Amino acid sequence: MLIRFSAIGDIVWTSAMVRALQNQVAPVSIHFCTKASYRDLVIHNPHIDVCHFLQEDFSALLKQLKQENFDYIVDLHANLRSTRIKWALGVKSFTFHKRYWKRWLLVRFKVNLFDHRHIADWYWEALEKMGVHDDGKGLEFYIDPQDEVNREQLPETHRKSYVAIVIGASRYTKRVPVEKLLDICKKVNAPIMLIGGKEDRESGEQIRQYFQDNPFQALAIYNACGQFSLAQSASLVRQCRYLVGNDTGLMHIATAFQKKIYAFFGGTAALYTYPYRATHQILETHGLACRPCSRHGKDQCPLGHFKCMREISLDNFAPNPQI
Repeated sequence: MLIRFSAIGDIVWTSAMVRALQNQVAPVSIHFCTKASYRDLVIHNPHIDVCHFLQEDFSALLKQLKQENFDYIVDLHANLRSTRIKWALGVKSFTFHKRYWKRWLLVRFKVNLFDHRHIADWYWEALEKMGVHDDGKGLEFYIDPQDEVNREQLPETHRKSYVAIVIGASRYTKRVPVEKLLDICKKVNAPIMLIGGKEDRESGEQIRQYFQDNPFQALAIYNACGQFSLAQSASLVRQCRYLVGNDTGLMHIATAFQKKIYAFFGGTAALYTYPYRATHQILETHGLACRPCSRHGKDQCPLGHFKCMREISLDNFAPNPQI
């Protein structure tokens, strides 16, 4: 059984390990344990035989897992809950090393001891102890055919092609401000689909309205924020020409589709969470003594200026319209 409770990007990174386990260990029945809210990320993966979902009752999950008589546990989360599962089941386990101290030093004192290896490569370290090796094939993401978005559902301006801009993110310091997004859209200069959750709808409308009211910079903007589920949004990403986005789950889903990615990093560091094995360009502000301010983002800029996002230069942001 593999364990990874959250979040979107982290679970998508495990897709390579799941595939390698099935192909390199035979016979094998692969179980995956995650939170119920992330079921769409794993339920359609053909390499996973059984999914176990954490609802509100952790004890109920433990009881369910004890009935399975697992031979091995691969812990790709390494937190308190996954540790409790390993203790309760008492079978041989393999756990990835989270580099706690290196991450703490980076955020607290801006001391960078990382070698630019991606977190997904840290995952491989746990599997290599089992004799399972990186197959070099990258990530995968599977969408239920019922969640595939037909282009006929889209505005006529976006049926032929469009660029996806993911404006949503879990935390404030991971989101590009609206004023910067306007400049990004001008650089893209193509039909644009804004993707995010319901909480991003208002920001999307500000962007759409700006270009609707500005006849000298008219762009076809479709505000899809809050209109589609996560799986449907993944379908929209799969069909885009290329993706512009924050350090967030859909950006990592885009890597599974081998999209060219222009990734904006603000309060977080791109050192080990950059788009995995996909062609990409990182856009960030260098030379700030306060950056990174956190590992996972914050709900406000600790210093109030938010320079890490507001001062990102777009001079080198020149997306290829032919992609």
